[in-house]
Amino acid sequence: MNNGPLILGIETSCDETAVGIVRGRTLLANVISSSVEEHARFGGVVPEIASRAHLEAMPSVINEALRTAKISLRDLDAIGVTAGPGLIGALLVGTSAAQGLALALDKPIYGVNHLSSHLAVDALDETRPLKPAIGLLVSGGHSSIIQVINLVDKVSVLGATIDDAAGEAFDKIARLLELDFPGGPAIDRLAILGDRNAIDFPRGLASSDFNFSFSGLKTAVSRYLQNTPKTVRADVAASFQEAVVDVLLTKALRACTETGVEALIIAGGVAANSRLRSEAIRRCAEAKVELRIPPAALCTDNGAMVAAITSLAVSAGMTSSRPGFAALSTAPVERPIWA
Repeated sequence: MNNGPLILGIETSCDETAVGIVRGRTLLANVISSSVEEHARFGGVVPEIASRAHLEAMPSVINEALRTAKISLRDLDAIGVTAGPGLIGALLVGTSAAQGLALALDKPIYGVNHLSSHLAVDALDETRPLKPAIGLLVSGGHSSIIQVINLVDKVSVLGATIDDAAGEAFDKIARLLELDFPGGPAIDRLAILGDRNAIDFPRGLASSDFNFSFSGLKTAVSRYLQNTPKTVRADVAASFQEAVVDVLLTKALRACTETGVEALIIAGGVAANSRLRSEAIRRCAEAKVELRIPPAALCTDNGAMVAAITSLAVSAGMTSSRPGFAALSTAPVERPIWA
């Protein structure tokens, strides 16, 4: 039986109101209320709409998580909440709710980093030992290669996007292809019908450092569509997706080789992409690198990841955050836990 700390985690960095509950490294509940449909007609997330949706959904999401986990608030050992990075209004809803609960219950609270939390989903498996890894974090707002020694206090960025993140590129190309928002799942579905080798789109910065650039790829796709109006859209989607996946995995595996790290964690919303997952399995096997990738349901923003990194922090004896800590719209991944 797992006797680890019982943690409730709250995530509101963007358009998901999410609450997760874990005991130690065992997931007990993961409840998500998304406002994505309210943003779809705008072609992107509207911060004010997201914040209002968090306010409306928070009580019911917390109560549903408690019911699913079959616990009460009084049973908790600590509360974790995303304190940044993210949309500041959305973050404030989550941090205010979490700090109010912590104060009323007299429980310790941990403000955690959204980016580190994505990687912490990997910890939700008691059978797998925690060990150093390279993290490939790919989401709507972030594309980074991160060296992980210890998720709660020893992480460092090896490279990051210098323009569009991978998820942003998916959204923008989906718009050019007249697909639904969010663009990642829409392109993934269309790409299955296309030829990934039909168009040789560029691989930006493929042979340089560990930074990413997808602006050139986005421009190349845009120009191709303008010059080839009768093209097969599925081929464009598949060829674009292949270019993104190729660059992501090439750099991530090179990071493993150069650092001598033998495990790769892929996390973030884009980690749910079917082509990225299948190629990662193949290329990691060839490189003899252990692939650790969460279930697709835990790739997008969720409360389980917040609860997971909070549980690791509590188990490591880390001091909780000071009451009244501030939310930050930008925050470095090297700061996993707020002081």
